[in-house]
Amino acid sequence: MGEASHDKIEGSSPSKLNNQHPTINTPSNNNNNMHHCMDIPMGGLEVHKVVPPPHRSTLQKLMARLKETFFPDDPLHQFKGQPPKKQWILGAQYVFPILEWGPTYSFKLLKSDIISGVTIASLAIPQGISYAKLANLPAIVGLYSSFVPPLVYAVLGSSKDLAVGPVSIASLIMGSMLMQEVSPTKDPDLFLQLAFTSTFFSGIFQASLGLLRLGFIIDFLSKATLIGFMAGAAVIVSLQQLKSLLGIQNFTKKMAIVPVLSSVFEERREWSWQTILMGVCFLLLLLIARHVSMRKPKLFWVSAGAPLASVILSTVIVFAFKANRHGISVIGDLQKGLNPPSWNMLIFSGTHLGLVIKTGIITGIIALTEGIAVGRTFAALREYRVDGNKEMIAIGLMNIIGSITSCYITTGSFSRSAVNHNAGAKTALSNIVMSVTVMVTLLFLMPLFHYTPNVILGAIIVTAVIGLIDVPAAYHVWKIDKYDFIVLVCAFLGVIFISVQQGLAIAVGISVFKILLQVTRPRTVVLGNIPGTDVFRDLHHYSESAVSVPGFLIISIEAAINFANTTYLNERILRWIEEEDDGNKHPNIRFVIIDMSAVSTIDTTGITLFGDLRKAIRKKGVELVLVNPLAEVVEKLQKVDKDNELMRPDHLYLSVGEAISSLSMAMKNQASNMYDEELQTNAPPPKLTTT
Repeated sequence: MGEASHDKIEGSSPSKLNNQHPTINTPSNNNNNMHHCMDIPMGGLEVHKVVPPPHRSTLQKLMARLKETFFPDDPLHQFKGQPPKKQWILGAQYVFPILEWGPTYSFKLLKSDIISGVTIASLAIPQGISYAKLANLPAIVGLYSSFVPPLVYAVLGSSKDLAVGPVSIASLIMGSMLMQEVSPTKDPDLFLQLAFTSTFFSGIFQASLGLLRLGFIIDFLSKATLIGFMAGAAVIVSLQQLKSLLGIQNFTKKMAIVPVLSSVFEERREWSWQTILMGVCFLLLLLIARHVSMRKPKLFWVSAGAPLASVILSTVIVFAFKANRHGISVIGDLQKGLNPPSWNMLIFSGTHLGLVIKTGIITGIIALTEGIAVGRTFAALREYRVDGNKEMIAIGLMNIIGSITSCYITTGSFSRSAVNHNAGAKTALSNIVMSVTVMVTLLFLMPLFHYTPNVILGAIIVTAVIGLIDVPAAYHVWKIDKYDFIVLVCAFLGVIFISVQQGLAIAVGISVFKILLQVTRPRTVVLGNIPGTDVFRDLHHYSESAVSVPGFLIISIEAAINFANTTYLNERILRWIEEEDDGNKHPNIRFVIIDMSAVSTIDTTGITLFGDLRKAIRKKGVELVLVNPLAEVVEKLQKVDKDNELMRPDHLYLSVGEAISSLSMAMKNQASNMYDEELQTNAPPPKLTTT
């Protein structure tokens, strides 16, 4: 009966096989996670040929790779098909975005931008003074840095919401790094020169990244790294303000938590109760204002105006009660007038050149990361696009021009940008309005800051940086990826216990190590079939539905193959075969199918993997089959496969389903032929008859 049914199937035409979808029901390998039998449609899949990609010269490949690396957004597409005059206009608008929105500007937009500009100026003035102190620079430099850079960004920047100026983290890093070699109190002039020079190199670095379209470099600062780094820096910045909040004169210059707290308690004799009282009162006032604005965004003006109101109120109190004579230190005289030129203060030689270059690069990366992240955040809220490379150029030129006009490092500030957005800013003109407001302050209002107490500046800084400690974001990272959370914690602990720059370096190093692990140990999985379909999925993931295919080991490699992971892949695949055979003399595996759908690229060493693997498994009676190699892989396989072993039609398929269907049919035909030969061999000899 079995022989008859066998002949019936073999004798059927291909069309009938395709219509009937006969199946093979075979016991599978012993595996607790797999079913014991499976159904695979055997005749319904048409086998397609794997063809090589169209021929391209080496130059064409190189140009395509460079285009995808440096011009993924195709910035020249807007010029295609345009007349020369229109191309010139589009080119000018690309370089100077103000020419894009300027001609259509209206009075209605101006009203919104004036309100926004004045509002952020009320925040920028006290913050500028405070952040300059944080960088160990004269307070007036903070106001200079809130005047020129916003003008430059308004012309070159593409964000409608970004409000630029000094920021806390970049100020902290610049001040702490320069302080390693030069004292801001003993040699303030040299320290100021180094700050301007560092800003110049920072701008050169930022603009170069944009011009060369190398913005992907800053992507090495992952979100987890930034969350931990920002939180750690916020803690250090806040602890540093204990000097102002407690009225301490002799305070440590170190930026780690242990020396800072040690200095606080060692100098208890310098604590001033008047300073502490004023500091606590205004700090509570600022925190309450911040809380109100967070709970009710429509009351954004409460937190925006609170710092300036605190400055005015505290100044009046000090002046009225002569508190500067009772232990409360004040800012003192501030120079009137606009930014003096500072190109003659830049230093391009000497023993400190390496320091300013290093400081410029590190602060430049941090400033770029913060500025672009803030710009993209608000662009997403208002559904417009910010060009990252143009932003790098704008921020870079902003700092280059700033360095020769007595400004230090500036970028987009999250707190000021949030106020700018909530106040209804429509264009970058709000930065110009803010700059004009600061200009008026520089020209006419400087004497009013003489009695402003330093303690209020410390309270303003603490209120500003406390928002950088994002506990919900850290918890979100913990839920999603524990390794990323380790990176976050390392960045945080490194900043608060070692130093700001070394903490950042540790976090980046761990992130790079994670990438190296992913490259050297790529994800590889064994696939199984979803019964009744030609769908193949990870056996471990779909343990309840996917089943192994008898006689086949199906492996999916989900990464590029290169010199760093070839040995690992070879050993891992051979170990899987050994596990499946389990010491049997007659191996269970007839074919090893490697699904290469996710192998985007392969190098010279990676190509040798398949030749070595084929030789190793052929000794075990197992054949190697490749499925869906992409264009680059096919092209390189053709060049090295001189014997046509890897590129044979019966060893190369477009899908796993087609490979299983074709090879199963071949195995079935082979078994049928062997059965027929055995019948002929064992048949009795014919009887001879005589007449």
